Amino acid sequence: MAAGHSQLLLLLGGTETAAVPGISAAGATADSRRFTAAADAELLWLGPDQPLPHRLPPLPAGVTPALISWVVQQQLRLPLLIVDAGAALPPAVPHLQLGLPPSRCLSSAVAMEAQHLQRRLQRGRQLGAGFRRRHPSGLLVLAECVPGGTSTAEAVLTGLRLDVSGVVSGSLRQPPHRLRQGLVQQGLRGLAARHGSELEPLQVLAGLGDPFQAFALGVLQGALPPEGLDLAPGPQVLLAGGSQMLALQALHLALLAPRQRGAAVGRVVVATTGWLMGESGSNLAELVRRIAERWGATPQLAHAALDFAGCQQQALRDYEEGYVKEGVGAGAMAWLWELSGRSPLHLAAACDAACARLLAA
Repeated sequence: MAAGHSQLLLLLGGTETAAVPGISAAGATADSRRFTAAADAELLWLGPDQPLPHRLPPLPAGVTPALISWVVQQQLRLPLLIVDAGAALPPAVPHLQLGLPPSRCLSSAVAMEAQHLQRRLQRGRQLGAGFRRRHPSGLLVLAECVPGGTSTAEAVLTGLRLDVSGVVSGSLRQPPHRLRQGLVQQGLRGLAARHGSELEPLQVLAGLGDPFQAFALGVLQGALPPEGLDLAPGPQVLLAGGSQMLALQALHLALLAPRQRGAAVGRVVVATTGWLMGESGSNLAELVRRIAERWGATPQLAHAALDFAGCQQQALRDYEEGYVKEGVGAGAMAWLWELSGRSPLHLAAACDAACARLLAA
């Protein structure tokens, strides 16, 4: 990865898809999932020892992966920028506010108004281009918090004419494949009724996507402009997550000319956790293969070695049982920890201590 300046960018978004019963574990109830993005951003900014303005939503088990990202961010001293691209509630910590609403449910086929999509793309391009100008050899770490985001990821990938049945991950112990596929098919029927069967990538994004995807696509386009992909130096981007980040990369590839796609994937790494890579109900490696087959360029996929089997805190051992797998950039941040020469065992111990402080507070 790049040796220059590094920046952690956390993008917050919301989608009414998260209110569908049984669709997400990023909060035990639909109402609590409205607070997830704000609370995770506040934890990442304030840490486990400060009272959080928004209470962390109750989970079926485990603890938010924002805790992992906070531990790494503190040790590696990555500057943090939080952007509210359209969350249900804004975080009560310093952030960039777009003033745009969450997206509608993907089943509506009108998830985002055209002007809201364009506004997010524009602001994302400005941010990405600004990073490229200031840090031409830098590393931009792009993380997200979007309850319901794996469902919008599956919807966008399907709308781009990719068969992803059974391979997209989810926050639940077993991804709700049948429920998601029903929502996706409903959304696709609505899109086809409005635009016909040959959908453009931005029509798919507006109809089925979420605010994170729109803003993050702009960031990629600004940081990695087509005319600059073959030039050196140039920034690199670490997409911190799993299925959601692969869906984002698929969108980016779909909008590039075929000759530009190889250079684009050379500048981007998708990094996630071992828990997500080992999930029985999804297959990220197969998703990468299908993206490569569709667009002729293979995304780079990495994962961290972090595990919590020896932790004292049950909330962390719950990760080993599949209750929590990824989010808020945890996998990529743990991977950067390893690239810096630090031990995964030391990261697990640091997370164990931080979790004890969080639960005590």
